[in-house]
Amino acid sequence: MSKDVLRYDLMVQDALKGVVRKILTEAARDGLPGEHHFYVTFRTQAPGVRLSQRLREKHPDEMTIVLQHQFWDLSVGEHSFEVGLSFSGVPERLLVPFDAISTFFDPSVQFGLKFEAQDQAEEAAAQEAEPAEAPPAPAKIVPAALPATKGKAPAAEPAAAASAKAEPAAESDDSRGSAEVVSLDSFRKKP
Repeated sequence: MSKDVLRYDLMVQDALKGVVRKILTEAARDGLPGEHHFYVTFRTQAPGVRLSQRLREKHPDEMTIVLQHQFWDLSVGEHSFEVGLSFSGVPERLLVPFDAISTFFDPSVQFGLKFEAQDQAEEAAAQEAEPAEAPPAPAKIVPAALPATKGKAPAAEPAAAASAKAEPAAESDDSRGSAEVVSLDSFRKKP
C-alpha cells in the first residue's frame, strides 16, 4: 500500500472543523435554531485555550461545555471561538481554538464529530503498517449523523456538563436511542 503523502485524514479533519465553525457562526448570528444545542469537548492544555486558572485546575485535561440556555457573547473567528458561561454561579469567558476540540455533539439530532489531536494524527501516520489484504476505508473520519428521535435530550447546566468528563455521545438511554461517534483510529490498521 502506498503512503498517504497528501494526508487526506488531516484535510478531512480540517473540513469537519469548518462545519463546526459554520454551525457556531450561525448560532452566534441567529441564535440556536429549534431544539438544537451543542456539547463541545476540548483539550484544556491545547495551545491557545484561554480559561481561568480555577477551571484549568478543575479540568486539567479535557472539559465539556454546553451551549444551550446559559451562554452569552458567542463570537466565532477563523481559528477559534469565544463564549461566556457561568460555572457554579461565577461568570467566565472561554477562548477555544478549533484545533483544541475533541468532540462536538448536537443531541437534538444525534449528530456528533470526534476529532483527533493534530500531534496524534501525525504520529499515527508516521507509523508504517503491514500491507492489508483489503483496501482501507476511503474516509478517515466519519461524522455520526442519525435521524432525530422522539423526545428531546434532558437539559444540562453548563457547569454540570463542564464537570462531567464523559463525552455526551457516549451517554444514552432507552428512550433516546444512541449516537455513534466514529474515531479516526477505528480506520487505521493496527501494527
